[in-house]
Amino acid sequence: MRLIVLFNLKPGVSVDAYESWARTVDLPTVNGLASVERFEVFRTTGQLGSAAAPPYAYIETIDVADMGRFGEEIATKAMIAIAAAFQEMADVTFLTTEQIVA
Repeated sequence: MRLIVLFNLKPGVSVDAYESWARTVDLPTVNGLASVERFEVFRTTGQLGSAAAPPYAYIETIDVADMGRFGEEIATKAMIAIAAAFQEMADVTFLTTEQIVA
């Protein structure tokens, strides 16, 4: 399963502070979970064919190999602290997906 995470930084949160935290804390920790195949963070740069600003500044993709184990791993103290820090920095929408064509 792939989780898609769409978000904007909350007012007062600097891009540099968030991106530094993402590089040094979030990415290595989440990529270190046994249940996660791959975790990536993207900064949006525009909307194809439009001059309008994108509705979200960032997108994360989390490829989860085992949702049961993922649930256990994100319930640890370390992951709860990371999730709390993330929630303080960003207004977030989490989407679950399933692939329809391989």
